[in-house]
Amino acid sequence: MEKIICVAGPTASGKTRLAVELAKAYDGEVLSCDSMQIYRGMAIGTAAPTPEEMQGVVHHMIGVADPGEDFSVGKYVELAEPVLQDILSRGKTCVVCGGTGLYADSLLLGRSFAPCPSTGMRETLEAEARQSGIEPLLARLKEVDPEAGARLHPSDKRRIIRALEVYLETGETISEHNRKTKLLPPKHEAVWIGLSFENRQDLYDRIDLRVEVGEVPQEALRQGPGGETSAQVRARGTEARERQQKRYEGTGLYANAQIGARQLSRFCALDGEGEKLLAMAAERWGLSMRGRARVMKIARTIADLEGGGAIEARHVAEALQFRMGGIGRP
Repeated sequence: MEKIICVAGPTASGKTRLAVELAKAYDGEVLSCDSMQIYRGMAIGTAAPTPEEMQGVVHHMIGVADPGEDFSVGKYVELAEPVLQDILSRGKTCVVCGGTGLYADSLLLGRSFAPCPSTGMRETLEAEARQSGIEPLLARLKEVDPEAGARLHPSDKRRIIRALEVYLETGETISEHNRKTKLLPPKHEAVWIGLSFENRQDLYDRIDLRVEVGEVPQEALRQGPGGETSAQVRARGTEARERQQKRYEGTGLYANAQIGARQLSRFCALDGEGEKLLAMAAERWGLSMRGRARVMKIARTIADLEGGGAIEARHVAEALQFRMGGIGRP
């Protein structure tokens, strides 16, 4: 039997700590199967393990894609399978860990993906969703694939479009395809460990505590403060507020927080990469329109603190980390 352990469970259930302990106990390395931790520069928002939490254990498949990159489960398997094989070839234990069950299933059980030729069908369906909303597409899906239609929520636009694409391109529903693939023998034999909480409130409390203030090392205290002084931070904040007052002169506004929905495109315009990143985050995390607006206003403030230039993708990424890292809610 291959030396593979898979640790699965919800956010904040203790997967990382257990995976690290297992890797230390069985001479292993950790292979992440988290659909958000694969992105670079999103450590806070995705709760990626810190170097301290890794405890010297080698981790793979964390921070391997740019935030604006369209990363699919197929791409994950393509990159993760050679890593898994390399770990095993060195006689080590591969500890697969993460909260994205589809990634783990696809990697270890060998779930195949319904083939869809690049005919532009997905782009057509996405355009229909932008024009008329997702509800008409969900209604069509319920007609041809009632099982998938009943399972998918209207907020899950990506999977709704994917399910329709599979049917329209292949003539087979995605539900039927999935049933067939589950009959196939697993690609890898693994020991599966699932974590759960009897009291769900305990889990919710742990999620609320994800943003922590770490302990300051004694050496850092002895060296004294570094970086900007309080006076410099105050000066930057004052300059940012003055920029905002000048920007909104004659509009009745005086701060970014007051920007309304109709004024977002004027005062919080994003560049192409920023738009793509925010759209991806909204789809993956289920951001409401209000949530998107708040991210854009936070990004506007971050840009103002840097000098008041255009909002760039890096400003959006930082704003998302504040929103998804526990300082706010979507």
